[in-house]
Amino acid sequence: MTDRQLLLSLVKEIEIIGEAASQVTDPTRQDLAGIPWNSIVAMRNRLVHAYFSINLDILWSTVQQDLPGLIDLLQRSVPLNLAKTEFQSRRAPL
Repeated sequence: MTDRQLLLSLVKEIEIIGEAASQVTDPTRQDLAGIPWNSIVAMRNRLVHAYFSINLDILWSTVQQDLPGLIDLLQRSVPLNLAKTEFQSRRAPL
């Protein structure tokens, strides 16, 4: 994998996480108040709308320092069946 491929992959993954965070209901956000929902969504918006001015240091820091803790917190806090139920209830019909 090249550096460019890695960069594009990381940007896309953070975008997906931010988009998913934007779909989390207010009650769930309140239940998981320790998660910086607004910051996650804001980073997604920055990546999507200001692509040519992405700060790679911030992106890398997020991936290395923030993402592992977020994953751990979500895995401990959100039962898999709850995550699936919320996602399915918010999906648009096909």
